Amino acid sequence: MKVLPKTTPISNLLLGKPLKSSDERGEQIGALTGIPIFGLDALSSAGYGPEAALTLLLVLGAAGLHYIIPITGAIILLLTIVYFSYLQTIAAYPTGGGSYTVARENLGESAGQLAAAALMIDYVLTVSVGISAGVGALVSAFPPLLPHTLAICLGILSIIALINLRGLREVGKVFIVPTYLFVGSLLMAIVLGIGRVVMSRGHPLPVIAPHPLASAAGSLSAWLLLQAFASGCTAMTGVEAVSNGVRAFRPPETRNAQLTLTIIIGILIVLLAGIGYLSNVFHIGATPAGQPGYESVLSQMVSAVAGKGVFYFIAMGSILLVLCLSANTAFADFPRLCQVVAVHKSLPTFFASRGRRLVFSQGIVVLTVFAGLLLVIFGGVTDRLIPLYAVGAFLAFTLSQAGMVLHWKNRGGRGAARSMLMNGLGATATFITVLVVLIAKFVEGAWITFLLIPTLVLVMKGVARQYARVGSELASNTPLQFNLSNKPLVILPVAGWDKATKKALCFAFSLSDEIKVIHIEIENDRTRELKHCWDDLVVVPARAAGMAAPQLEIRASPYRRILTPIVEIALREAGLHPDRAIAVIIPEIVERRWYNYLLHNQRAAVLKTMLYFQGRKNIVVVNVPWYVEAGA
Repeated sequence: MKVLPKTTPISNLLLGKPLKSSDERGEQIGALTGIPIFGLDALSSAGYGPEAALTLLLVLGAAGLHYIIPITGAIILLLTIVYFSYLQTIAAYPTGGGSYTVARENLGESAGQLAAAALMIDYVLTVSVGISAGVGALVSAFPPLLPHTLAICLGILSIIALINLRGLREVGKVFIVPTYLFVGSLLMAIVLGIGRVVMSRGHPLPVIAPHPLASAAGSLSAWLLLQAFASGCTAMTGVEAVSNGVRAFRPPETRNAQLTLTIIIGILIVLLAGIGYLSNVFHIGATPAGQPGYESVLSQMVSAVAGKGVFYFIAMGSILLVLCLSANTAFADFPRLCQVVAVHKSLPTFFASRGRRLVFSQGIVVLTVFAGLLLVIFGGVTDRLIPLYAVGAFLAFTLSQAGMVLHWKNRGGRGAARSMLMNGLGATATFITVLVVLIAKFVEGAWITFLLIPTLVLVMKGVARQYARVGSELASNTPLQFNLSNKPLVILPVAGWDKATKKALCFAFSLSDEIKVIHIEIENDRTRELKHCWDDLVVVPARAAGMAAPQLEIRASPYRRILTPIVEIALREAGLHPDRAIAVIIPEIVERRWYNYLLHNQRAAVLKTMLYFQGRKNIVVVNVPWYVEAGA
């Protein structure tokens, strides 16, 4: 006899085999794997942060390039302050949770919810901006793809979500090569560019000239520089990611997390400094996004220092991949943040449940849906999304650093004063940045984020109140009490006499001696048949067994309503017997094949729903299924 090969379920092919809870340790990661998982957002921001700043400087023409270096320097200084602050956060809170945990434990529940809301919105934007920036790099190299920008964005979003549903280690395996290829390509381009500058004594000639800059259309102002700084600060998003996911690292968790953060920030500083410097010396400016002739700053930079040969396409390919995959930082952190918040009952508790691959699948799905909606609304264009960005990230930075100030104040001890000073400086700098970003980008779209954050906080407070109300109502410290004489009153709705009714009635006898069988009269024939057989099939056997015969109540329904009268009877009995359980037993046919359900009405399911929502505390609903044997 030939044995057919065992087929693999589609779910296993797409998501991988389910992992046991004991496999969690094997899913933990080291520093090298942590860089692509938690650092892609920060590293990839080098691809759009400088470009966002240069876009604001377009109105100054060629003169605007002179200001990119001081703006980049200010961003790097702020980045350094935040880096040292988060090193302390990782050490003080090794359980993870980042800004939310720090703010909640030191500033209170509301501050924690504010930080969580800011981060959640920031993560949704991280996915949208990262993917749209990656596709922007793609259409720079292949302009004919420009009309398909949105479709490509949504396709990449779906792939990244699927990879993340397969588990943390799977993500590391997929992303590690493009991440290091991206870093290597940009570092090589920066080295080549600096080499050309040195060889030409400060006046390099580009291999391929960048797009010519238009004449100045505006004048320099402090406000314009602040706007450019605000846009460039998007290069700092993702810095908090490692502090949120400390528990994902293998022991020693704190050391591995700090090492990962140090490597990420070090690489990012080099990339930002190099891109800012080369943009200035090679006269590389931004081009209008989403319009014909658009070419990203990185594309212009690589072609200026190396031409459009093999290295250009390798570099642009890696940039495309990493910009798109940068969304993974949000996919790694958003579900973990939702899990921590859900544990504290400020989000639905299903966010705290792990899926088949030991990841928080519900958070991944929710993030995918909201990021997809954002991409659709804004057409997948980075420039339209940038104004919404950075507000949430910097607000979370501020709350985290302010919380750490109180943490060190309460803890005291050696070095506490120095740590307070560092975190206080970070809180002040990031708060000023929040104000600058919010004011500079308010009209362009930052007002949306400004409204969404408090709205989400109100939602979390509502969820927390509901859980508190339910918890208070269910709380009990009294022991179990037995009252065997007070058996439930059973209500059994039946349509006629059959095996399902017989099984349900037998079960009813095991619960109580007082049973009310309810029949709603719609068709006279079925009612007549039930009356005709009732005494012979129910009353006589019950009395012969020494049991009280169940009471048959037939209620006419002139408007052919079946379920409403049953609910009314259950509510009536619950009101008449407030100290007694009312057990409503519902016979239900269960088919083996899903399509056979189309042949039956779904009154049993609807009746259960009505009793759940209209019932009282002393009403109990009991299902008695009758399983139909599998057929064709």
